[in-house]
Amino acid sequence: MNKARLALVGLIPGLFALDWITKRWIEGNVSFWDTHVVIPGFFSIVHAQNRGAAFSILADAPDAVRGLVLIGMSGMVTLAVAWMFRSSLVKPETYTAAGRLALALVLGGALGNLYDRILRGSVTDFLLLYWRDYQFPAFNVADSAISVGAVLLLIDMWRQKETA
Repeated sequence: MNKARLALVGLIPGLFALDWITKRWIEGNVSFWDTHVVIPGFFSIVHAQNRGAAFSILADAPDAVRGLVLIGMSGMVTLAVAWMFRSSLVKPETYTAAGRLALALVLGGALGNLYDRILRGSVTDFLLLYWRDYQFPAFNVADSAISVGAVLLLIDMWRQKETA
């Protein structure tokens, strides 16, 4: 395996570890809903537990329903992304370097959040962006990796379509 592929494969457990370490640090050092302002008027560190999906969707659903939907769906999507990532390594000509990077980011983040959902029943969020009266829901390292990967994948797909 060449260095670029090895780096992509290593990125996945690296993101998982960074996500795990930051969540456990927040849990041990920041009280629930305590706010530590990092950039006044823009960015704070908080401690929130999200039992639901993005934007707390299904947070109030019964445990069995929430578990089945969130863990089941997350598991299936994670397996699909893992299969796509593996395919991108086996047949690198079918994906661009940006596409492979995007899949690695999404997979690393998905594994981080799936791990917490399975073992803990919730996901720790701690990064809070806001401006004036607007507040984006708190998120974590895994969410960031998934979001960056998804945007990168969309841009890559758009660029490929433009060149086709």
